[in-house]
Amino acid sequence: MLKRFVAGALASCILLPATAAEIGVAAFNLAWAGTEADFSKHIEVCTAPTVKWCDSRPKKIKGEEPTKDELARAAKCQAAFAEVAGGAEQAQQVAPCNAYKLTAKKWAAGPDTMYQQKLQGLRGTFDALVTEHQIAVFAIQEVKSEETIRAALGAHAASFEVCVAPHNAFQTVGFAWRRSLGKGACTAQPSLSVTEDPTTPTSIRKVRPGLELVLSIDGKLVTFLNVHLKSGCASLNKDSYSDGNLLTSDEAACKVLNRQVVPLENWIEDVAKRSPLFVVLGDFNRKLDEEEKANVSKNQVRADGTFADKPNKTDANGSVTSKYLWQEISDGDPSLLQVPLSKSEGCKGFEGLDHILLSKDLGALQKAPTSSKVPVKTMPNQVIETSDHCPRVTKISL
Repeated sequence: MLKRFVAGALASCILLPATAAEIGVAAFNLAWAGTEADFSKHIEVCTAPTVKWCDSRPKKIKGEEPTKDELARAAKCQAAFAEVAGGAEQAQQVAPCNAYKLTAKKWAAGPDTMYQQKLQGLRGTFDALVTEHQIAVFAIQEVKSEETIRAALGAHAASFEVCVAPHNAFQTVGFAWRRSLGKGACTAQPSLSVTEDPTTPTSIRKVRPGLELVLSIDGKLVTFLNVHLKSGCASLNKDSYSDGNLLTSDEAACKVLNRQVVPLENWIEDVAKRSPLFVVLGDFNRKLDEEEKANVSKNQVRADGTFADKPNKTDANGSVTSKYLWQEISDGDPSLLQVPLSKSEGCKGFEGLDHILLSKDLGALQKAPTSSKVPVKTMPNQVIETSDHCPRVTKISL
């Protein structure tokens, strides 16, 4: 009788459906995160007599281009910065003087541990994400190196694999994922790293590349695409930062973001064919939820009236007639799902820029996908903020 009971129980277990795997995923912009040695180099350059904490970016009034005098001032600062750093290429690897919102006064009055405080805040934030939110896959932006990611993971570093995309500048993108998920395969996407000024062939200033991570989770192939697109063209609607811009705007930043449309769309379409279960996440520097709510008709997505699911025509610089990013990348071939934001209590900093998008097939496996923002850890009188972004987190069922 006991044998029949055991046999029946085993049969029942075999007939039960397998429990779906669920993993925690996060997109986190670390705000110019490097090692303490990287920060020391930043201080060395920015405190030099010829630099004196100058801002190498031209300042402008909202909606207007920088004046000639302002352009000349910025160029002089850039030249001095590069000379102290050891050349133009080396300067690309040093955080600019305004990266941490420091001034000569703040630096002189601040504690020697000010950068250690930032790193401590990152370690505390990662600790909470791992232990309280069970995050297993991190898509990280504005990070200098693998070494930086491991330092930010702190006590959890040994439990995670890490990779970053090669780039010729300080900021790049990276992944960290639990070793229990397997080795994984990371592949950089350099086509997203378009030149900021395509009219100057010798220009070395490029925006960030993308990074792909492929994992086999619970026997299913899942691909993660990590992006950090061009900043400065965030809003479709008017807000405190801009008057609202289409991707066809004359704003310099929008022109750069516009040239990232085709490489991003091509990447997504390629991944959809070989890995139907995929996630696109990171800092899009574009309020995709605003674009989705705009409910644009198909013949209004592009200035030339062609539909977004048709091949995009580019000019000599790689520009397109696309006015909207969301409608281009989720054009039905494939379709994407924006994971909605349920809460962001206690979060400060940028809003609406970090997104988590699911492929149609992966979205179909979710009951009611939702995401939240987790506050970063800080300490009293912290001089350099932990980050100006809150990590956006979600759980994905497979």
